[in-house]
Amino acid sequence: MEFLKKSVCRCSDKSDSLETDIKNMIKDVKENGDKALLRYNIQFDGNDRETFLVSAEEIKSAYSRVDKELIEHMKEAAVNIAKFAQMQKESIQPVDDFETSPGVLLGHKILPVNSCCCYVPGGGYPLYSTALMLAIPARTSGVRRIAACSPAMKGTNGIAPVTLVAMDIAGVSEIYCLGGAHAVAAFAYGTEQVKPVDVIVGPGNRYVTEAKRQCYGQVGIDFLAGPSEVLIISEEGGNARYIAADLLAQSEHDYNAKGILVTTSLKLAEDVLKEVKLQLEELETKEVAGKSWENNGEIILVSSLDEAFDVSNDYAPEHLEIHVKDEEYAMSMLHNYGSLFIGENAAEVFGDYISGTNHTLPTVRASRYTGGLYVGTFLKVCSYQRISKKGVDSIGRTAVELALGEGLHGHANAARVRLN
Repeated sequence: MEFLKKSVCRCSDKSDSLETDIKNMIKDVKENGDKALLRYNIQFDGNDRETFLVSAEEIKSAYSRVDKELIEHMKEAAVNIAKFAQMQKESIQPVDDFETSPGVLLGHKILPVNSCCCYVPGGGYPLYSTALMLAIPARTSGVRRIAACSPAMKGTNGIAPVTLVAMDIAGVSEIYCLGGAHAVAAFAYGTEQVKPVDVIVGPGNRYVTEAKRQCYGQVGIDFLAGPSEVLIISEEGGNARYIAADLLAQSEHDYNAKGILVTTSLKLAEDVLKEVKLQLEELETKEVAGKSWENNGEIILVSSLDEAFDVSNDYAPEHLEIHVKDEEYAMSMLHNYGSLFIGENAAEVFGDYISGTNHTLPTVRASRYTGGLYVGTFLKVCSYQRISKKGVDSIGRTAVELALGEGLHGHANAARVRLN
């Protein structure tokens, strides 16, 4: 393995001061409720609105301020996201009355959580597509109360109109003009205006991520998000223009985003470097994309595709693109990724917006142990058992002996009293 381009060390930006600051902020929200939320809204966003819930009039007004064609495009994306979410839901099946011993019937039910909050970042761009990606699977799963929050646009007291429209299209029932770690604390513990939820999902900056980490347990979360990343595996004959475009698309997210090419071809690697430079000149976001690529981008030359697969599995990237001839073999060798894009035409951008898969995915090697957000994020698989008198007779004596073996005489008695 040889690095033709290597990133600077991207060390964890988590610090003791960050952990302490967020701990104090959560404590403040728990103790002071809406007063704390208002104070933080003013401090971070210049937003002094005292009613956090967005009104129906604001949502209606937002539609008039968003390009009609863009609204139709969002609706088209929403249809595809909902189609795939429904198919995923139907693949998660209940188990009814499976008999393990005579008279012992087991099963499980698929139950949605009662409520959730979809955290939609504001940041430098209004990431309205995230509203669709979070709320549509929640709605499809059967969550009854779907809340969402997003920070106010800088210098205003309102969420970006396009984000409000996306939230409404996605089926959000409550929208709050709140962002940051204090918003996470509010939905975890509740305030006068904000009723707590069962699950908080969605990406955010390091403050939001740390708040989710500290509130986990009080509330469920999807996972802890870090900087976004794409890894592309390509062999000789890969399309350098496509690859460069995908690396830059990833790099423009922010200064910490990471694009990686792993290839068996020195010529392709060199061609991609040239293409990146050429395309950057025409890119409107070249200031961010260029710096991100300069600091975080990597091009790795390997001796074989099998070595490329090993490198990828070790990186465990958020997005993984494979531009190879034997796609089936590649798929059999790859097992750590948030979402897989197969073939040179399956650009990450399609998954980000319109194809139907979810773009809320695990980062910084979390795909070693979890997949991305989907309907199952909002579903609980809850077991049950039904035991007849015949069932007691078939397993009761074994239960007594197992309980006694652990010294739990009350457990043993609870089984014994049911035996003849």
